Parts: sequence; C-alpha cells; structure tokens
Amino acid sequence: MRKLFGTDGIRGVANKEPMTPETMVKVGRATAHLLRGASERPAIVIGKDTRLTGYMLETALTAGITSMGVDVLLVGPLPTPGIAFITRSLRADAGVVISASHNPYDDNGIKFFSRDGLKLPDAMEQRIEELISNGEIDGIRAAPREIGKAYRVGDAVGRYIEFAKNTLPKGTTLKGMRVVVDCANGAAYKVSPAVLKELNAEVVSLNVQPDGTNINKGCGSLHPEGLQRAVSRHKAHLGVAHDGDADRVLLVDEQGELVDGDHLLALCAIDLKREGRLHRDTIVATVMSNIGLDIAMREAGITVVRTAVGDRYVLEEMLAKRYALGGEQSGHIIFLEHHTTGDGIVTALQVLATMQRCGKPLSELKTCMRSYPQVLINASIKRRAVIEELPRVQEAIRSAEASLGGKGRVLVRVSGTEPVVRVMIEGEEPAKVERLARDIALVIEKELG
Repeated sequence: MRKLFGTDGIRGVANKEPMTPETMVKVGRATAHLLRGASERPAIVIGKDTRLTGYMLETALTAGITSMGVDVLLVGPLPTPGIAFITRSLRADAGVVISASHNPYDDNGIKFFSRDGLKLPDAMEQRIEELISNGEIDGIRAAPREIGKAYRVGDAVGRYIEFAKNTLPKGTTLKGMRVVVDCANGAAYKVSPAVLKELNAEVVSLNVQPDGTNINKGCGSLHPEGLQRAVSRHKAHLGVAHDGDADRVLLVDEQGELVDGDHLLALCAIDLKREGRLHRDTIVATVMSNIGLDIAMREAGITVVRTAVGDRYVLEEMLAKRYALGGEQSGHIIFLEHHTTGDGIVTALQVLATMQRCGKPLSELKTCMRSYPQVLINASIKRRAVIEELPRVQEAIRSAEASLGGKGRVLVRVSGTEPVVRVMIEGEEPAKVERLARDIALVIEKELG
C-alpha cells in the first residue's frame, strides 16, 4: 500500500504531511536520483497553478532536485498539459506539476511527467516512495561541484500558446465567434484567453485575477453558473469552464446549457469518424461515464472501451491500441493525435472546429447523446478499506441493483485523491436513483466514518 502517491500524484493539505517543504525536498531528491544518468546533464521542468503555497513547494522541490546534481527549469504558472508539452519541447528528463487541480486553495499536490509527456510509471513512483520511507535517499548526495542550477524559462507561455493553436488545421480562424472563458483564477488565466484571441475570436474573460487563494472559488468547472449567465448575457456562441490546472473543461452552449465530458466525447467521436480519423472506430471512457454514451456510440457505429477512473488509465488503453480519442465525464479529454494528456484548451478548440465544420451550434451537436439520470454522492470516510470486503456495503449495493431491475447500474469506488467513497447510480427514475445512492452512502459512512 503506497502512502505518498494516489491515483494522480501526491496530494494533501498544504503545509501538512505529505505536502510539507521537508517531504518535498525528499521527493525532489529521490526523483532526481532516479534520473541521474538519463542524460549528460539531467533537467526537470517545474510548473504550477496559482495557489499561494505553490511558491513554498516549488522552492523545496528545487532545493531537493538541485542538491542531487540535476538542473531545474522553472516555468511558473502554466496549465498541467502545458507543462507536459514544455517537458517534451525542452527535451527535459521529467516534468513536475504543482497543483491540486479542482480542490480548494488550501490543498496542493504534485504529479510527474516523463520526458515523453506521459505520467510516471507506477514502478517509478513506488521506487521514489521506497527511497524516502527507508531513508536510503538521506545517504546519497552530490559533490559540491556537481550541484545543479535552477533556470527561469521565459517563453513557456508563448510556446504553449503556439502549440495549442497548431492543433487546429492551418489557416483556421474563429473570427465571428464570441466565446466566454472562465479560467477559475487558475493556471489558464493568461493562456486560454490569449489562444482564443490569437485565433480571432471575440473573447469575454472571467476569473482571470488570481490572488493565491481564490482558485476554483465559486467559479470554473466546479461552479459554472456564472459562466452560464455570462454566455446568455453576452449572446455568446460558446462558454468554456476550466478547472484550476486546466487539464479538463466543461462547455456551455449558446442557450446557456452545460455540456459535460460525455457529450463532448460523443460529438467529437462522431466528427472524427466522419473525418476518417477515429482509429478502429473506438473511443475510451471510464466506468463513470454515463450509460447514454454507450447507447449513442453504438447507434453511430462506434465502440466504447471502459477503464478504471483516472486519465492515466484512459491514456494507457489509448496508447496500447492507438485509439485517437478518450476521456472522462469530468471533461478530461485526450486527443492522442495532439497531446499525451487531457487538455482543456485543446478540447475547447476541437469542439469549436467541429462546430465550424458541421455548421451547427453546440446545442444541436450535443443531441447526439441523451444522458440517463445519474446521481453521484461522496460518502465521507475516516479510514480506507476495500469495498468488496465490507459485507453491509455489499448488501446495500446488491439491494440497489435489484431495485433497478436491470435498467441502470451502480458503481461504488474509493477516491484516490480525497477521503471519500464515490457512490454513482444511473437509472430511469431520478428520485429513485437519488434515494438508492443516499442509502448506500449512509451505510458506508457508518462503516468507515
């Protein structure tokens, strides 16, 4: 059982273990040690979102990495997918993102990319943990003459803007399109509006004044209500809602209605198939995607392959079979021909391009899929356990499945990033689905709360 790494890096409350300067120095040292020998003079990119605590963690990681004879390339606030891109672009040996994504500002986290812009393999994360937990890393040090340097990369934002624009066909312009973009006071606050403006869209920017504590606060993809009102008020063609690190996106159509990741996957899959660019006519989704996605794709002649929750598992399946498109209901969409990770800006651009190619508004394109009523409840827990080993919880799950009568599904899983168990139920009757989900959540909280 790993103590540091969850399903998406290391996370926790800032300045409490494991998100302390002391632990981050060790993480930096262990990571750098494993990369020594990867090249003549190894280098690691470090980027972050706009959280106040990013400065503290960035400094600690830098100290740890350079102490082992590895250089650091500091890019400052940049979306997570931008850091994956910059890691490849600069030929660095690894990349580090300091961000807790959609979590409140007092949380923070780190996750790693390999030199190819991919998530670090589980085995390497395990080895980092071992080096720290057994104290082995404490006895490994570089000689004074070998200590690394830290450099500020001044053109990282410009590089990423050009990369994002180049995911569209050459000559594409968004002239005549009005787009409202909510940057959640997060990592996309400079980049996202700039990309859209440079493609000649008329842009209305929301929540682009980060102060270190207002990231995700009442805005962005977690709280899209303000964006929905702004789209209607400005009579925009599209609304774009980012999370704190902009690796995901939710969209708002011209009628002010929210469009989630499942619908984005569906409409993009149909467009890619029409263009002959959907390899094997297959997309990858997770177990959390709505059953309506399967139905819509089956009608379009497209196969849906499901994985465990987490974009790393979606990407692993895509890389293994070279599938072109995959993602999550949360708006984590991967276009493998363009990028190795979910990218909220790239996703928004691909949808805008689809709207142009089809000559249809998003409100019409999204009708390719109908969502079944779905309820997701987070049951708070104080200890972790294997759900399958809890008899009372299993009994509650079986009871709910019997009540649905084969016309829905139940999914219960322990979160890898938060102290909760997620209970998701789909069915034909919203009230019934809500009641069944709450019944299961109550049993879980009694068992683990």
